[in-house]
Amino acid sequence: MARSKEFDEREVLLKAMHLFWEQGYEKTSLQDLVEHMGVHRRSLYDTFGDKHTLFIKTMEQYAKITDATIKAEAQRGRTAKESIRLIFDYLIETNGERPIGCFFVNSATELAYRDPVVSELTSEGFNKEEQLLVELLQKGQQAGEISADIDPRLLAASLHTTMIGIRVLRRTSTDKTKLHQIADVSMDMLDK
Repeated sequence: MARSKEFDEREVLLKAMHLFWEQGYEKTSLQDLVEHMGVHRRSLYDTFGDKHTLFIKTMEQYAKITDATIKAEAQRGRTAKESIRLIFDYLIETNGERPIGCFFVNSATELAYRDPVVSELTSEGFNKEEQLLVELLQKGQQAGEISADIDPRLLAASLHTTMIGIRVLRRTSTDKTKLHQIADVSMDMLDK
């Protein structure tokens, strides 16, 4: 008779995600995962596979959470500019119980150049964010709020690059005031 799982799979996956996010893939040992997740090594293997498979599952979980959160932030805005500003503010201000910075940015810089699965997942996540910015910019251009003289794809790429940079700087001692000033400069590009 098979034993039932004695843990919530989503809950322990989130614990693993936070540990990988904080320490990185290479620095996180299997023993670290077992202790942090509160599961037996055998249960970890049976449920999630090896360390790399578990890491990929945490990235997929992070993608779902982040995609939904950033879309929700954007939807709070009454205008395209306000939506973009809310995304910047979220990236600068929000961390709560999570590690500082962005799990995708950390993973991309650590592994994407040598791990095709990580490269694909991070590229897909970044592309979704950039496409959301394109859609917001097009909406703002149609409403006359953002200059129609600028290609929205190029502008979205520039804004997204700044957002990635802010995520990197969040892991350093850079203060939030400076990060908001950087966001302000990017927002200035939207003025007519």
